[in-house]
Amino acid sequence: MGETNAGAAEAPAPELRRTDGAGRAPRISPRAEPKLELTARAVCVAVVVAALMGAAEPVVVLKIGYGPNMSVVSAFLGFIAISLMGLVTGTRGTRWENNLVQTAGTAAGSGVGFMAVVLAAIDMLNQRGLLDLHLSGPQIFAWLAPSGLLGVLLAVPLRKHYIDQENLTFADGTAAGETLLVLDEGPRQAKPRVAALAAGGFVSASFTVLRQALGWIPETFNFTFITPHAAALRVGTEIGVLSLGAGMLIGLRVTLSMGLGMVLAWIVAPGPLLRAGLVPSLTFNAVLQRWIMWPATGLMVAGGLAALALKWKVIAKTFHGLGSKDVDAGGDFPMKWVVWGAIASAIVLAAVQKISLGFPLWLSFVSVLLSLILMLVGIRVLGETNWAPISAMANVMQAVFAVLAPGHVPINMIGSGMSGAVAANGEHLMQDYRAGKIVGSTNRNLTILQLIGVPVGALAVAVAYPLVRARYGIGGEGGLSSPISVKWAGFAELLSKGFGALPTSALYALVIALVVGVLLTLLELHPRAGRWVPSPTAVGLGMLIPGFAVVPMIIGGLVQFVWQKVSPRREEVYNTPLASGFITGEALVLLVLAAASFK
Repeated sequence: MGETNAGAAEAPAPELRRTDGAGRAPRISPRAEPKLELTARAVCVAVVVAALMGAAEPVVVLKIGYGPNMSVVSAFLGFIAISLMGLVTGTRGTRWENNLVQTAGTAAGSGVGFMAVVLAAIDMLNQRGLLDLHLSGPQIFAWLAPSGLLGVLLAVPLRKHYIDQENLTFADGTAAGETLLVLDEGPRQAKPRVAALAAGGFVSASFTVLRQALGWIPETFNFTFITPHAAALRVGTEIGVLSLGAGMLIGLRVTLSMGLGMVLAWIVAPGPLLRAGLVPSLTFNAVLQRWIMWPATGLMVAGGLAALALKWKVIAKTFHGLGSKDVDAGGDFPMKWVVWGAIASAIVLAAVQKISLGFPLWLSFVSVLLSLILMLVGIRVLGETNWAPISAMANVMQAVFAVLAPGHVPINMIGSGMSGAVAANGEHLMQDYRAGKIVGSTNRNLTILQLIGVPVGALAVAVAYPLVRARYGIGGEGGLSSPISVKWAGFAELLSKGFGALPTSALYALVIALVVGVLLTLLELHPRAGRWVPSPTAVGLGMLIPGFAVVPMIIGGLVQFVWQKVSPRREEVYNTPLASGFITGEALVLLVLAAASFK
């Protein structure tokens, strides 16, 4: 999910660590049919769905504060459109065509569209007089398109590590793959899974309508019995099943690790931090930005990079065929295309940022290198927890640019925004690879549709965001204001005053967290004790996101664990489609409600 709320997760391969409850490919026998995949019909529908997702995501993310699951939404839209076209042509659509449509929609929505949060953050700083950077539609397109393409291309060589070797969950991708299989087989062949998917969707949609549209039930329940500051610190639980469904897909180990992070950051730490004068007040944003985000980021960075370093040979193998004539073996996107495409995208991006935004060329190439690190960490976090920590990791990039260009807010925002855009698109490509592995798609074709979806999504955002900004406003009284954008802008303002504005203890905590993250990653390799070691990336993320989302995910992990112990056969049949329904129902209703509110 782009810094999404927890939205939605084959046979196990040798791996560094396997996420508990990782999605299993459902045992549905495929229909005997030609493998229609990269067809003109699929590409045309994919372009339309990508445009819709790219235009819808800015409205949704700026209104509700996070980006809901676009993978399953795109899967449903693609299925409907291709089915209607099939009635006209007499050729039924295939799950592989539907998957390509889903892939383009994810790239345009969750990848490109989500980056409206940085556009809004820039406009918030414009309003405060700290920035004079008013992006037009063409500038938005020229910025987001090459950065998105670069992110996709940089992520291609990472598939074998994260999808094949580590078999990470990628809950949204699993939900999309499960949904595609169920839609493809129909109720007669897959009646139990269809029923579970429909029931989960109905329950989730009902909760969302009652909560968001009618206001009959509260959005959250605060745990004031734990702390009197529960509401301000967001300690409690949301009322709904979307995050619960994500927990059912992710599994108990990772959700409990997130719970540990939540307890440390939002129950144990706030009081002592306030008494020591390290934070100005007991509110979520104040505690997060001034102190908690630093050790949390250290855990995620150390856990992600250490795990990758221990399996560097897996990444290296993807480059072995670079000089071979048969670079396309196995259905992967040719590595020569990856290299030359990434070089071209980086050059175009650097030129755009220099000419249009006044960003130094050398800093653009520094940003590309930093984006790769950001992506490596973000992919692991997304794969394990279904949360893409785009803004949290982009905050780290803001800190780096504060060192490279002290007090320079435009460089801070452009550099961190570009890094976030590159990483976001790379992260969501892994979601599509996960769905593709479940339904049997060709990796090369998935990459091609991502490369199509990115510029389509960038064009949609370039049209939609200026219209939304002009009509409804960003921030201020009555304007659209995403918490992510507020945090991004606020951190830029804080860093413009120099690192002296940050407590020294927060930087010490960052160093300690880096060491702890590496140690936990090494302990995970222990053949017996490894399964009980907390995931450092999940602990770090549990420190960054509200307890409102963490608590239902823990409940979901417990439900899946107990269900698997009590009735393993039923859990294997029903858990994934039921959880996918929980995710899909709320995502669809939120999208409809957001669109309906802008008449």
